[in-house]
Amino acid sequence: MNDMKQTPSFDQSVMRPDILGAEFLGEGTNFALFSDHATRVELCLFDDSGQHELHRLELPEMEGGIWFGYLPGIGPGQVYGYRVHGPYEPEQGHRFNPNKLLLDPYARELRGQIRWDDALHGYQVGEDDLSFDTRDSAPFMPKAVVVDAKFDWDTDRAIRKPWQNTVIYEAHVKGLTQMHPGVPEADRGTFRGLGSDAVIEHLQRIGVTAVELLPIHAFANDRFLVERGLSNYWGYSTLSFFAPHAPYLKSGQIREVKEAIRKLHKAGIEVILDVVYNHTAEGNELGQTMSLRGIDNASYYLLSPDNPRHGFDTTGTGNTLNVAHPMVLRMVMDSLRYWVEAMHVDGFRFDLASTLGREPQGFERDGSFFNAIRQDPVLSGVKLIAEPWDIGEGGYQVGGYRWPFREWNDKFRDDTRAFWRRDPGLVPAMAERLAGSPVQFNHSHRPATSSVNFVAAHDGFTLWDTVSFNDKHNDANGEENRDGHDHNLSDNMGAEGATDDPGIIAARIRRVRAMLATVLLSQGVPMILAGDDFGNTQDGNNNAYCQDNAISWLEWDKARDEVRAAVQALSAFRQEVSLSQSRFGVAPADADDRHPVIEWLHPRGGAMEEGDWQDGELRCFGLRQALPGGANVVIVVNAGEDAEFALPEGEWTLRIDTSAEEVAQDRPVSGTLPVPWQTVMAFVR
Repeated sequence: MNDMKQTPSFDQSVMRPDILGAEFLGEGTNFALFSDHATRVELCLFDDSGQHELHRLELPEMEGGIWFGYLPGIGPGQVYGYRVHGPYEPEQGHRFNPNKLLLDPYARELRGQIRWDDALHGYQVGEDDLSFDTRDSAPFMPKAVVVDAKFDWDTDRAIRKPWQNTVIYEAHVKGLTQMHPGVPEADRGTFRGLGSDAVIEHLQRIGVTAVELLPIHAFANDRFLVERGLSNYWGYSTLSFFAPHAPYLKSGQIREVKEAIRKLHKAGIEVILDVVYNHTAEGNELGQTMSLRGIDNASYYLLSPDNPRHGFDTTGTGNTLNVAHPMVLRMVMDSLRYWVEAMHVDGFRFDLASTLGREPQGFERDGSFFNAIRQDPVLSGVKLIAEPWDIGEGGYQVGGYRWPFREWNDKFRDDTRAFWRRDPGLVPAMAERLAGSPVQFNHSHRPATSSVNFVAAHDGFTLWDTVSFNDKHNDANGEENRDGHDHNLSDNMGAEGATDDPGIIAARIRRVRAMLATVLLSQGVPMILAGDDFGNTQDGNNNAYCQDNAISWLEWDKARDEVRAAVQALSAFRQEVSLSQSRFGVAPADADDRHPVIEWLHPRGGAMEEGDWQDGELRCFGLRQALPGGANVVIVVNAGEDAEFALPEGEWTLRIDTSAEEVAQDRPVSGTLPVPWQTVMAFVR
């Protein structure tokens, strides 16, 4: 680093506009920032603490809206931020205020945390947003840090696990590790804990092939939550698209993320990031000016065409990122490539992905964002998962995405919950879900792995709470239980919440095991919420976004071995018989050697007939699959009372019985068999 007693000077013979962010080039650092409407940009250099501004330097050049300069002798560890000058004209969408220190959108590492203060606003709090605030926000802002990208990846390579062999585990870095007795106490809640032997051994034991991490990009703990003694636990309030969330780093250095990913890869486990490119932490026009708003509000955000003073909000968070703008799209693409190439991430789950496909005419499956990814030689080869909705008009798009995207399938969640709750008339819907939801996904050359199947995710009841509560219990969130949705499709099975009744506990375990079997034995890609594999509860809170405490942290010491053993057996069976296929099944009349051949079976024996599908009281049926390669599998589901089921002719082997003490079976059977209540069975021949 330079002797900061002397004012650094730019070397104009070396500086480059094509590398955005702060890039250490060996002997100095190139700084570049995009702002199409700015009149000048100042680079602010701070001491190591980030509390004292040492120098303020005007970036010397601008091309195409990119302001840039190269500083010799400035290297890794340098703390910096920007002040951007330009018009303060909110009614035209411009909110430049050089009194506000701004975070580099390309920052790789952050120093310090947000300290909430009215000085973070570009306007004077208490007046309207047309006013102008002159206070310096630097004391209250985190700063960017120049990093050294060097890391010894050893022999680490992308795993590229085929989708049909993938089992996803949705987890939170802190929640997964904070209460794990096998994780060293000092490492809990961090990436070091995530990469610990204890966590990895558990994932391997239950057959997980990929962890999908809730947002790890640096995010803000919203002021209204902090003032209520809560926090933004889930992390869907992005502050930086490149830097990891500092509290997840024991040392504060990004190498910890790389070390955890390297260890997971050695164990054969991929890492998928839940990413939020649809909005940022700055909120609406009454929110803070911390980064993009002060850099170039009119370029980075989607504004109301009728009144640019206001944002065009399709996310419910106050702002929407304008990914249709080429330089904003570039920022998102650069971020994605950075996480793949520099951090060795294996894929992404896109929060509110429909927002990313919004063009002037509305949602467009061939929009610029999706087309950019499909043609990108780096990104088109990693795992891509869409949350296929937002709150805007036409935002619900389940089944509406093109290959190579997979999609969260909430229809699978809702139909599976309702079927096992014993709602009437759901056999046709449940058959769709077992077959991979072909009505939604069997088009446009999409594979049978297009549906990501789940019965619980971070947003909503855990699976155990789905069988333990009729109603949400979100009082701890401080909103008088008004937050969170009411469409839980849950059933407390005789008692609201925890109970000592052995009969109710046994019934809950039976239903949970059957629901997990439905996820793991259906066509598509199974996803398990962390903790559902052992019966974790959030005490009925179905919106624990602000609960960074024991409500959300996994309670490993209360794990139910009956559930965990079932997941282990089901995952092993799924892989053993190659149950998941890349092609959708076809009827026997269309049999070939490329597709699974499927047949729907009635308990009385033989194929389901037209009238059987209309029987609203039928709750037991079977699916026979002749898989390419020779295996024949029959899956029987019974959401009702004890029943009998006539197997197809021949000798079969019972391999899975979720009602048995040991779910994994190996017993020859034939003819008509009893199928206990609330049970899934799988047979092989």
